[in-house]
Amino acid sequence: MKINIKIKNLAKKINQEFPDSEIFLVGGGVRDLLLTKSCKDYDLLVRGVPARKLEKFLKTLGKVNLVGKNFGIFKFQITNIKYQIDIALPRTEYSLGKTGAYRDFKIQTNYKLKIEDDLSRRDFTVNAIAYNILKNKIIDPFAGQQDLKKKLIRAVGKPEERLKEDYSRMLRAIRFTCQLNFPAKGGSSSAWKIEAKTWMAVKKLSKNINKKSDDDFVVPRETIAKELLKAFYHKPLKALELFDQAGLIKHLMPELLKMKKCPQPPNWHTEGDVWQHTVLCLKNLDSTKYKRKFPDQPSINLIMALLFHDLGKPYTIQTPKQDGTDRIRFNDHDQVGAKKTKEICSRLKLSAHKDENIDCDCDDLAWLVRSHMLTVHGKIDQIKNTTLEKYFFSDKPGADLLQLIFIDAISTIPRQGEIYVNHYNQLNKRLQALSRLQKTPKKILPKLLIDGNEIMKLLKIKPGPRVGQVMELLREEQLKKKIKTKKQAREFVKRIKL
Repeated sequence: MKINIKIKNLAKKINQEFPDSEIFLVGGGVRDLLLTKSCKDYDLLVRGVPARKLEKFLKTLGKVNLVGKNFGIFKFQITNIKYQIDIALPRTEYSLGKTGAYRDFKIQTNYKLKIEDDLSRRDFTVNAIAYNILKNKIIDPFAGQQDLKKKLIRAVGKPEERLKEDYSRMLRAIRFTCQLNFPAKGGSSSAWKIEAKTWMAVKKLSKNINKKSDDDFVVPRETIAKELLKAFYHKPLKALELFDQAGLIKHLMPELLKMKKCPQPPNWHTEGDVWQHTVLCLKNLDSTKYKRKFPDQPSINLIMALLFHDLGKPYTIQTPKQDGTDRIRFNDHDQVGAKKTKEICSRLKLSAHKDENIDCDCDDLAWLVRSHMLTVHGKIDQIKNTTLEKYFFSDKPGADLLQLIFIDAISTIPRQGEIYVNHYNQLNKRLQALSRLQKTPKKILPKLLIDGNEIMKLLKIKPGPRVGQVMELLREEQLKKKIKTKKQAREFVKRIKL
């Protein structure tokens, strides 16, 4: 294995100080290296050295953070190295209350414990592999390497017992099947799967995801946010399918299930009901049409906005038969959907998890859902430039909105033509024209030629709504390139009559 040289040197130094010690790389780092992926997290396990002696020696090599000491883990930072390394002693874990909460474990460290016994407490076989760094030897008591080759997520030991110890493992099983596929180039033949007995246990126990103990959720909402967002970030469609099939959508986001069998006007949506349209949206994130225009990995806000964008339709549906409308209508579904989106975000604390790829902003997410009908509510050529500036050249996630509008368009399949794709094309053409006004690499349009204070002086008026109205009119003319200088701006303002 290609181990970081600094990690190897650390292992050698520990062994030189304690000749009877064994130093292992464990956990996800071993799994990722065996999959020929880069290893970001180096978790070490040191056997054969009492905790106090190990801590004392580590302090001579760097900084020891005692945060995890009670769990038999030292957060260690080598001198002149930015990242921390988890260094653990072998340990056993015993579930105390059978509540399904990880906090209800009794953890007992034993520096003499065999590595195989430590590995036996882990969740899935692909995470229960150790690598003896100095002997260059893999320890794999549960055939995790075979499961890596088979692309199989399988619980260590009896699946139901293992998942009952910590119900969040149900979410982790789904997340790993999505995350380990990333980046995936093949079709379904290359997909990871959850082993049959483990999958049966997930489906059986999914009803416990909202279980409480002493008025607290046994699976913290922050943990749910982390696992759910990671799964959707790596494989959006697969994540939706697995969460739904496991019964977890029912318990975590039941509002989504109302989209099933919620009809849409057949002349505009031959793809099917609202759920089928949403599925097609997520599927199209992997389409050539989308990737040609937007080659970068989609943001988590975009992915979740696609999942929620039509959430309001089942709550606003009106039909000719029941409501006397001319056709099936969903008036204000974008507004209702934004409200429901915020409720789900708040309930599951989706903004709580942050990492280098995932930064789910619930306000931005609701804004995307609320704004996704921009090209449908009015004629594109009649939208004001100031409106386009507000949506696409401000601190709002305009780039995500543009992609959302495009995905929604190519996933809406009318009986004739590509009406909504044409809407997107018209919008994009106008945005490109506006972007040519940019004078910096950043997506910022030129500043307003004169500010509100000068407008008040020119018109001899006091602060109030009229100032804003004048500024908007002036800005519109500036973005149309009809006004280019401060002199022209002042003359325009003087002519305004409100």
